[in-house]
Amino acid sequence: MAYKITSQCISCKLCLSVCPTGAIKVVDGIHWIDSELCTNCVGSIHTVPQCKAGCPTAHGCVKQSGDYWEGWFANYNRVLAKLTNKQDYWERWRNTYSQKFSEQLQKHQVVI
Repeated sequence: MAYKITSQCISCKLCLSVCPTGAIKVVDGIHWIDSELCTNCVGSIHTVPQCKAGCPTAHGCVKQSGDYWEGWFANYNRVLAKLTNKQDYWERWRNTYSQKFSEQLQKHQVVI
C-alpha cells in the first residue's frame, strides 16, 4: 500500500529529500507519490515511511487505502480524534478560566 500526498501539503519539499526511493514527484507545482516506486520504506534502514515522518503538517502524507471502506474509516477516525482533542482543549480552557475568574473574584472581595 503506497502513500499519497493530501491537500494539507504545504509544498515545503522536505519529503523530496528524505524519500529513499525517489518516489515523490512534483508536476506543475503539485506533489504526488509514484505508487510504483513507493515501498513504504520497507526493506530500507528506516522503520517508518520517511515522507510521513518528515512531514511538518503530520497529515500531508498518508497511507493510500486500496479498499474504500478502509479509507473511509481511517478518515473518520482521524477526524474524530481531532474533534475529541478540541473538546478536551475547550474543557481545559473553561476550567482554567473558571479557576482564574474565581481567584480574581476572591481578591476583589478581600479588598472591599
